[in-house]
Amino acid sequence: MKKTATLYRMHTSEHICPFGLRSKDLLERQGFEVDDHKLASREDTDKFKKEHNVETTPQTFIDGKRIGGHDALREHFNMGPAVKTGTTYTPVLAIFAVAFLMAIATTVAYVESISLIKIIELFVAYSMTILSIQKLRDLYAFTNSFITYDLLAMRNLRYAYIYPFAEAFAGIGMLAMLSGFIVGPVSLFIGTVGAISVYKAVYIDKRELKCACVGGDSNVPLGFVSLTENIFMMAGGTWMLCKAFGLVN
Repeated sequence: MKKTATLYRMHTSEHICPFGLRSKDLLERQGFEVDDHKLASREDTDKFKKEHNVETTPQTFIDGKRIGGHDALREHFNMGPAVKTGTTYTPVLAIFAVAFLMAIATTVAYVESISLIKIIELFVAYSMTILSIQKLRDLYAFTNSFITYDLLAMRNLRYAYIYPFAEAFAGIGMLAMLSGFIVGPVSLFIGTVGAISVYKAVYIDKRELKCACVGGDSNVPLGFVSLTENIFMMAGGTWMLCKAFGLVN
């Protein structure tokens, strides 16, 4: 006997409820045949909510019993919340992973022989560039978070606004193979100040803060990953200066 469920969801010319689509997909993946009722206007939606004494749509009914919205449906199937709550390293780890794959792909495509050093150089440059984009999406939100722990930004708020542009300049400069005398000092400076600031805030002052490394609206905790980002910039800056002075090839 096939399982059936009835779904009421908002689907108008102006708005298609994403949670209605998610509820339909979830029911189908659970083996249900869905009797899909589209509420085609605001009036239809308001009428439905009034009749069933509910405040939101979508609403799912199974065997004549109202289960509720998308979150309630997931709970009914013993599934956790769809949206992650609390702190997470996922955003910055995703950036590092993609940057690393981009570095490998670029090396394979454009460098005659596979070079681990070249992959690392590109990885640092791509990581810095992508991270700067995350900050530049919303400078106000980024600076609001950044000034709570960066030692220089606390003293001079303008530095918080300069920082993501400096990070982008250093990353793009590495990709463009600009002189290490130009790129190296910028990367080394912002990385060193950042590393000292993170170390003090987390390991000396024992403060629990969110990192602004992927933007001011993230739930990435300030700590090891944030320190790693700054160490990458310090290492990249030092390497660029060493190349400029002819100490390495």
